[in-house]
Amino acid sequence: MTDFTKVQQALERRGYTVRTFAAAEEAAAYLDGAIDGKTVGFGGSATLDALGVYDKLAAHNTVIWHWKQEANAARKAAMQTQVYLSSANGLAESGEIVNIDGTGNRVSATLFGHEKVYFVIGRNKLAPTYEAAVYRARNVAAPQRARQLGKKTPCAVKADRCYDCRSPERVCRALVTLWGPMLGMETEVLLVDEDLGL
Repeated sequence: MTDFTKVQQALERRGYTVRTFAAAEEAAAYLDGAIDGKTVGFGGSATLDALGVYDKLAAHNTVIWHWKQEANAARKAAMQTQVYLSSANGLAESGEIVNIDGTGNRVSATLFGHEKVYFVIGRNKLAPTYEAAVYRARNVAAPQRARQLGKKTPCAVKADRCYDCRSPERVCRALVTLWGPMLGMETEVLLVDEDLGL
């Protein structure tokens, strides 16, 4: 079992509400019970997809996800929801949450506009330092996502690291680090003791 004590304490010191779960099913059940009668936006996330929480929440909420609906309209509509769910590409044990984005909808939605944001983060995203979390986001998560999407970027073709390319197919166009919850927006981090997402 992963010891989340250090990162949990670091996140709490930064102002986040933190919950830990032994399994993805437990995290999904928690979200299903915590979010009711709300408009809910989803960021592009293999973690959320693996959690299977979309269908659960859609039974008693209005859920918007560009992976399930027309992409451009859903991305815009998700920005206006009461609740937003995302994951992270890296999480430092010191509490920094790191995300990379190509379109910008996911990172911008974690920064502004919602009553509450949830980050669901598997143990595989945890890094010992901030620098290692950024490295993970750039050199592990982003190349895997580019490859998954069939992009012709150097990172996808070689599947080894970020080349800081200028390809028009580049999926990593912004890197955002959260040092703490944004003002006026409650943010909860769910740490799951499973490998989830990229």
